[in-house]
Amino acid sequence: MPPVGPAFRPGVITLAKFAIFLAALVPFALLVRGMIVGTLGVNPAETVQLETGRWALKFLLISLAVTPVRRLTGWNVVIQYRRMLGLFSFFYATLHVLSYWSFDLGFAIGDIPADVVKRPFIAVGFAAFMLLLPLALTSTRGWIRRLGRRWTQIHRLVYVAGICAVLHFAWKVKVFTGDAVVYAAILTLLLGFRVVWYFRQRAKRAPTGERARSEPSRS
Repeated sequence: MPPVGPAFRPGVITLAKFAIFLAALVPFALLVRGMIVGTLGVNPAETVQLETGRWALKFLLISLAVTPVRRLTGWNVVIQYRRMLGLFSFFYATLHVLSYWSFDLGFAIGDIPADVVKRPFIAVGFAAFMLLLPLALTSTRGWIRRLGRRWTQIHRLVYVAGICAVLHFAWKVKVFTGDAVVYAAILTLLLGFRVVWYFRQRAKRAPTGERARSEPSRS
């Protein structure tokens, strides 16, 4: 067995998780500081909504990148950071929804359904949040044990959530250029990788299955 490198030692993994945790809180800290000192521009509410939405999408894309990185590099250790990254996506998505509810609707929860129907980009964004909600709630080891194989099936909703989130952002900014194109391209690559990987693995298994069917049964 090859020696275990420093990146795979439990202590280093714990330290890396702590560093990622602190780094992931930096955008939130900067927004809080900006609100206190008044450096969020002429429309602070719009800045808060846009930045929380951006970071929710960024962390979602980063979490989706973990599996391709693991498969391409063989660094299985990176899978240990995926849950934290996904939960930070949900954290910023929750802040995004709360900022919309407070700044746009003045905490009038009864206005949400009408606004969802009235503005399609809100409907798509709200759908992304509702898809992320069960994923966040079932992200613990206890739920993984309870759900078994169904856990994997449920967590495939993240792909749909990613599509909805990218559409929501592009619809919000109203022009499909700049960041909207970048996010859409990254999501397309990440989902495309999974499709290609699935068919490659299926092709590898097919010859084995054909040989098994062609061999005479021993009875």
